Amino acid sequence: MSSPDHTRFEDRVKSPWSRKQQLLRLCWATIQLTLFQYSFHNMYRWRAFLLRVFGAKIGGHTTIRRTAKVYIPWNLSMGDWSSLGDHTIVYSLGQITIGDRTSVSQYAHLCAGTHDYRRKDMPLLCPPITIGDDCWIATDAFVGPGVTIGDRSVIGARSSVYKDIPPGKVAVGNPAKPIKDSGVNA
Repeated sequence: MSSPDHTRFEDRVKSPWSRKQQLLRLCWATIQLTLFQYSFHNMYRWRAFLLRVFGAKIGGHTTIRRTAKVYIPWNLSMGDWSSLGDHTIVYSLGQITIGDRTSVSQYAHLCAGTHDYRRKDMPLLCPPITIGDDCWIATDAFVGPGVTIGDRSVIGARSSVYKDIPPGKVAVGNPAKPIKDSGVNA
């Protein structure tokens, strides 16, 4: 006879992904580790094509570096003229939306996944991330689950964003707080 705690542990280790999703994720991981990662550094249209094949909504004229890591492409939307820098992590367990003309700099981490730590089974939560138009997520910044960054905002290098940032602000620190207007014209 199993105890209630044992049942919860079994639920905790059970995958939240269906077999089809697991297979798609495996296929994508294989493509990303080969055709995506080993493409020439300036083959941006090729990498956008590969992401689109796996369901990503990628605008025109995007720059996606070959070392960027996208976990679940069908949960990614990128606007026109936007970019993902070298070694960015797009942990797209939930929907991640990046607006037009937005730059996500090298080593930045967009994390749309967490767990409900208040429950013993710690179920997966996938709150979306929305980054507006004309934003800059600077080097090594972290954007957490459920965050919205308003249009024309700048997130400073190494900042950690856990709460929404209003439009037209520069936010820095851990946790990131708006310190001034960005000065970017609407």
